[in-house]
Amino acid sequence: MSHERGAHKSWVSRICYAIGNLGQAAYYNALSTFFVTYYAAQTLFRDYEDSEAKAMIAIITALVFIIRIAEIFIDPLLGNLVDNTTSRWGRFKPWQVIGGVGSSILLFAIFTGLFGLVNVNKGVFIVVFIIVFVVLDVLYSLRDISYWGMIPALSSSSEERSVYTALGTFTGSIGYNGVTAIVVPVVAFFGGLAGAGSESQEGWTGFGAVIAILGIVTCLAVAFGTREEESVLRDPGDKSNPLQAFQAIGRNDQLLWVSLSYVLYSIANVATTGFMIYLFKFVLRLPDSYSVVGIIAFVIGLVVTPLYPAINRRVPRRYLYLGGMALMAIAYVLFILFSTNLTVVFIALVLFYLPATCIQMTAILTITDSVEYGQLKTGKRNEAVTLSVRPMLDKIAGALSNSIVGFVAIAAAMTNDVNPDLLTTANIETFKAAAFYAPLGVIVLAFFVFARKVTLSEKRHGDIVATLKANMVHAEAVED
Repeated sequence: MSHERGAHKSWVSRICYAIGNLGQAAYYNALSTFFVTYYAAQTLFRDYEDSEAKAMIAIITALVFIIRIAEIFIDPLLGNLVDNTTSRWGRFKPWQVIGGVGSSILLFAIFTGLFGLVNVNKGVFIVVFIIVFVVLDVLYSLRDISYWGMIPALSSSSEERSVYTALGTFTGSIGYNGVTAIVVPVVAFFGGLAGAGSESQEGWTGFGAVIAILGIVTCLAVAFGTREEESVLRDPGDKSNPLQAFQAIGRNDQLLWVSLSYVLYSIANVATTGFMIYLFKFVLRLPDSYSVVGIIAFVIGLVVTPLYPAINRRVPRRYLYLGGMALMAIAYVLFILFSTNLTVVFIALVLFYLPATCIQMTAILTITDSVEYGQLKTGKRNEAVTLSVRPMLDKIAGALSNSIVGFVAIAAAMTNDVNPDLLTTANIETFKAAAFYAPLGVIVLAFFVFARKVTLSEKRHGDIVATLKANMVHAEAVED
C-alpha cells in the first residue's frame, strides 16, 4: 500500500512539474519573440511619426540587449540565493511563486505599453520601461532557475531525471510552439473585440493577459504539486557564498563546454524563429500561413518529446545532439535556396524543428548531470547555481537574437506594414543573411564544440554518482 502511495505521489509530482513549463515556455516565447514583433512592427509606437517610431524601436532594442546581457552576471547570484534558501516548502517552491506571479504581471504591463504611458511621455516611459524590464527579467530568472534547478532535487537517477526533463520539455514545446500558433488569431480576436482591428494595441494587450494568466496558474501547480527527494547527496546545511557560485561554474569544464555549444544553438534557433514571421509576410507574401509554423513545431514536439526517454535508452545523447545539428544545417540550406517556395519551406521547417527536442533535452540533462560532476571535482554541491546557467544562456541568446531581429527589420525596411512590392533585392538578401546564412554558421560551430569537448555521458554520470555515494559512506564510517 505504501508503495502505491509513493508511486501515486511520484506521478502527481511529475504531472505538476510538467504543467509548470507549459506557462514558462509560453512566457519565454512571448517575451523573446513576440514582444519584439509587437514593438518592431510599430504597434507599440503607432501614434508616433515614422522617424520617431524607428528611433524608439532602436532605443528599446538597445535597452533590451544591454539589460539582458548585464543580467547574465546576476543569474549565478540568483542561483546561489535559491541554493541557500531554507523554508518549510524547500529551496525551490517559494521562488516559483514569487518569480512566476511577479514576472507574469509585469509581462502583461509591457504588452500594454505600460498602461498607455508610452503615449504620455517618452522620457518617463523609457525610464519606467528599464525598471520594469529589469525586475521582470530577474523574477523570470528566479522562476526559471528554481524550475530546472529542482530536477536534481527530484531524483539523483539519470533515467528518472530524463523523465522529468522529457515531461517538462514536452509541455514546454506545447507552450512555446502553441504561442506561435495562436498569437495571430488571439491578437486579432481581442483587437476585434475592442473594435480596433487586427494588430492593434488592444489585441496585444489581450495576448499579454492570456500569457500572464497561464504563467501564474502553471507556476502555482509546481509550487503545490511537486515533491523533493531526500538523498544522501543533498546536504541541507551545505551553503555557499556568491563568490563560490561563480567558482562552481568556472571550475566545471563540462558545464562550460555544453553551455557554449547550447548557447550557439539557441542564438541561431531564436533568431531564425523571430525572423520566420517576416519570411511569410515579406518574402513568401503569405502572412496568413504563418500559423502553420507553430502547428508544425507543436505537432513535432507533441510526438518526439514523450519518446525521448525511450529513444535515449537506445541512442546515446551525444548522437541525438549531433544528429539534430546536422538536420538543422540541412534545413538552413533549404531555407537559403528555396525561400520563395512554400512547399520546400514547410519541409525545411520540419527538419528545423524535428531535432529541437533532442538538442534541448540533451543540453539540459548534461547540465543537470554536471551537478554531480562538479560535486565530485570540487567537493561542493551546487544545484540551482549550476542550473542557473541554462536561463543565463537563454538570456544571451534572447538578447543577441532580439537585437538582430530588431535592427535587421529596420535595415531590411520590414517595418510599419511596408508593402512587400517596395522591398528591393538588397533588402531580401539582408534579411536572408541574418535569418539563415549567419545562423547556419553558428550551428556548424555548435556542432564542433560539442563533438570535440563534451564527454559527460550517461554512463560517466552513473559512475560519478556511485563514486560520490561510496565516498560519503566511507566518510561516515571514518567519523563513526
